Amino acid sequence: MEPTSPEPTGASPSQEPAAQELDRLTVPQGLAALSLDALASVAYGPEAIVVVLAAAGSHGLGFTLPVTLAIVLLLAALTFSYRQVIAAFPSGGGAYAVAARHLGRRVSLVAAASLIIDYVLNVAVSVSAGIAALTSAFPSLYPERVWLCVLVLALITGVNLYGVAESAKVLILPTVLFVIAVLTVIVVGLLRAHPVTEPTHAATATESVGLLLLLKAFASGCSALTGVEAIANAVPTFRKPRVRRAQRTEIALGALLGTMLIGLSVLIGRFHVAPNNTKTVLAQLTEAALGHNAGFYIVQFTTMALLALAANTSFGGMPVLTSLLARDHHVPHVFALRADRQVYRHGVLVLAGAALVLLIGAQGDTQALVPVFAIGVFIGFSISQIGMVRHWRIERGPSWRARALLNGFGAALTTVATVIELIAKFGEGGWLVFLAVAVLVALFEAIHRTYQRIGQGLHIGEVPAPPQQRRSLVVVPVGAVNRLTQEAIGAALSLGDEVRAVTVANPEDQDTPGEDEIQEAWSAWNPHVPLTVLTSPSRSLTRPIVDHLRVLAAEEGHDRLVVLIPEMYLPRPWQRLLQNQRGAILDLAIRRYTDAVICRLRFRIEIPR
Repeated sequence: MEPTSPEPTGASPSQEPAAQELDRLTVPQGLAALSLDALASVAYGPEAIVVVLAAAGSHGLGFTLPVTLAIVLLLAALTFSYRQVIAAFPSGGGAYAVAARHLGRRVSLVAAASLIIDYVLNVAVSVSAGIAALTSAFPSLYPERVWLCVLVLALITGVNLYGVAESAKVLILPTVLFVIAVLTVIVVGLLRAHPVTEPTHAATATESVGLLLLLKAFASGCSALTGVEAIANAVPTFRKPRVRRAQRTEIALGALLGTMLIGLSVLIGRFHVAPNNTKTVLAQLTEAALGHNAGFYIVQFTTMALLALAANTSFGGMPVLTSLLARDHHVPHVFALRADRQVYRHGVLVLAGAALVLLIGAQGDTQALVPVFAIGVFIGFSISQIGMVRHWRIERGPSWRARALLNGFGAALTTVATVIELIAKFGEGGWLVFLAVAVLVALFEAIHRTYQRIGQGLHIGEVPAPPQQRRSLVVVPVGAVNRLTQEAIGAALSLGDEVRAVTVANPEDQDTPGEDEIQEAWSAWNPHVPLTVLTSPSRSLTRPIVDHLRVLAAEEGHDRLVVLIPEMYLPRPWQRLLQNQRGAILDLAIRRYTDAVICRLRFRIEIPR
């Protein structure tokens, strides 16, 4: 049998349901908190298409709009599919939840592992890309790029630890400014009678515009779709009615992202934009539409800000995913606990820690992380689509064939894109994704087996025998006669049938009380509890007590041996740093070498000011 799942929330019992709802997301907040990854991808998605098609010269660039339309078609399929996932799986989890129900546990673990990898990479890529935009404007900051990445990551982590709704409120303004800026570029660019810049022709064609090149461009441009699944993964973070709000957010994201992708691709053809080593495609389009003026710098600044903040999408999705994994006993149950502000803090901290390792390892270089960025999420896309086809075949219901056809079409597209991504990027680090997924799945399985064994040991699901009273001997390690000893002996007398105190003396240490002095002080206090003084020539605290406990355990007349370890609880953190930590050392030794039950009690001791 498996252990019972932890409680889904760790909110304070005093917190009212209405107050809990205020800590959840509205539709605008959901777009800001969970869609930045997808929205910000218009800064590099169209450019990824242009870079591939430029290999075929100006003729190849003419296929930018058709490739973009194919990507938007996939976006539409994904948007409506995840809208259906939200309704079918209101507890969140996206591809993991779909696969767990319809494709089996191991497939679901592959989906979860791939999504976790994508979430971590998204944080690292988004932060490093934002800092890259900053250092492009201010080259003097380039040597400090790693520290700047760490600073931005720390700020985003801190905001998310404070609360998901609070992080969304912070992000609404830059999200709105970015969307308005990009739409302004598109509208102004389309309204211009004639392009204001001379056509920029690509290099001489080195490839013909064949199917393989178009598929490569399609796969590269699909990097614009990362983050589409985040809303379906985080449905529980929305306010009631959760499903309806999450669905509206998903549709709004699809509409905005599709509009911006098509609009920018039209402008690419209109202004004959080609790859440029010193200026991004979005920057070229902005300059062509608005001119090199204040509007140009506003668009660049909002793009930089949103790229840096797009990491927030992962902070909204991954903690919910890990909470579901904890519910199913695939990660430690602590990941399912929520703080007062409905935050899965352990998931947030692990995500931040993993992203920090990547940022430091890559030295803040975006290009070192981008090659494997989209692979993980497309694995999740394909699994989710295939699982939803099976879902409709089992559940049926109204128009189930049309819905299954939509998901099947999406599954075919995402599977093709996944295969192309893996082949094209395997040598650039794609193999690391395979390795990371395998390691994570193995880790999930190991944790699951451990919880199964724990459940068997606890006999969960079985009716236990009636409780029996046992005769207990309580042993209290003491250091001296003081207030802490008084509290410990009092607590021990209420716990067991017999209480004995034990202390360790060092006969060779002239600075500590000897055996006779200890016995004299104990007799003068006279707590009516016997004291055993153990000697330790080697000055070891743990070995004499462990040996003494083994002797007591061999004695007859006691069913259970309990060791009560008293400790002081000091009010200030800096005061607790001054403690000798003997309780923790003794605890570890007793657990390792004996079968005694350990009770560590911390007593609050008032310290005069």
